[in-house]
Amino acid sequence: MTIGRGLRIVLDRLYVAGGMIAAGFLIAILVIIVLQMAARWTGQVFPGSTDYAGYCMAAASFFAFAHALNRGAHIRVSLLLSKLGRYRRWAEIWCFAVASALACYFAYYAIRAVYWSYKLNDISQGQDATPIWIPQLAMAAGTVLLALALVDNLVRILFFGAHGIKSDTVEQSHGE
Repeated sequence: MTIGRGLRIVLDRLYVAGGMIAAGFLIAILVIIVLQMAARWTGQVFPGSTDYAGYCMAAASFFAFAHALNRGAHIRVSLLLSKLGRYRRWAEIWCFAVASALACYFAYYAIRAVYWSYKLNDISQGQDATPIWIPQLAMAAGTVLLALALVDNLVRILFFGAHGIKSDTVEQSHGE
């Protein structure tokens, strides 16, 4: 197995793992909602349940970004790109370059936010009083994963002529 092929397998598995983690957080939201309903029915209180559900929703969203990108689930400008003909590759390079730069910028500041929240012992404003760096950690990890996926696709289109997005819904339905 070559280094490039091994790296491709690792990256693809990493993106799938992000999707699986996102699915786990969606299940956690379901569990929190069920526990909140049970608490209401029994006259108990589940303080901070809405905050925990919000943290899980943010974590699910950020961890799913890279997986969704590589599955063609993000909104892209495929309709416009398909009309560019021979200039399509250059437009995709430009789009991936801008998106990669923005995602790397966001990832850098997401990591800094986690660091400073931890260092300052920042606590959430809700009833849960959770150290805010804990939910921010999921955002930072998901953002790093998205930045990695965008850079990966940029490198693939630069050196191999095609990105790694599995399907474009517009292009598939257009061809049928």
